[in-house]
Amino acid sequence: MRSGDSSTSRYPVAITVLLLFLITSSAVWSVEQVKVMALFSDKAMLQIDGQNRLLKAGESSPEGVRLIAADPHRAIIEVDGVEDSYPLGSSVQSAYKKREIQEVKIWRDTQGSYNTIGTINGQNVDMVVDTGATSVAMSERQARRLGLQYRLNGEKTLVQTASGIAKAYALMFDKVQVGEITLTNVQGVVIQGNSPTRVLLGMSFLGRVELQNQGDMLILRSKF
Repeated sequence: MRSGDSSTSRYPVAITVLLLFLITSSAVWSVEQVKVMALFSDKAMLQIDGQNRLLKAGESSPEGVRLIAADPHRAIIEVDGVEDSYPLGSSVQSAYKKREIQEVKIWRDTQGSYNTIGTINGQNVDMVVDTGATSVAMSERQARRLGLQYRLNGEKTLVQTASGIAKAYALMFDKVQVGEITLTNVQGVVIQGNSPTRVLLGMSFLGRVELQNQGDMLILRSKF
């Protein structure tokens, strides 16, 4: 399940937005400094701990800073699941209190699958961990049950399934939660038809958490 897009950019605007983030890994405090150096249409130049990063809308830096959207006047930036808008000339300092790393344990069933219950946009769904799926994927039947406007808000695409090539709609889920781990703006696809019967918990979610196998148990840990 693959998707991709690119945007053009014009009119860089230097701006002095300074964000001071206190992010913790386990019980250790660390300070991350982010400056918005220049703004474009759908792009922004960010300086993160002294490293310049040119991000497109929807991209995340190696440090975990995500650019949601940008235009020549403002940038919408997300750090650790919290997003805010920073207009031209504004500055802000935000102190983030230390957070505990969230952990979810999923046991392997007799078929060798890791099944769990999660939520998508606040509604319960049955899920199966699928590291071979690029996105969080579901059937049209499941999408209709959740009330997703995938035909209106999604983009037509083709995906590779176990049965071959299938038509699908690519879209963004506002929130996906497994146990105490909650991620926002998770890439997903709705596949035409009634399969899969369970939501595939793919790499658009799994790639943003830490995975550890311990025998018949799979551990998911939040990243900070």
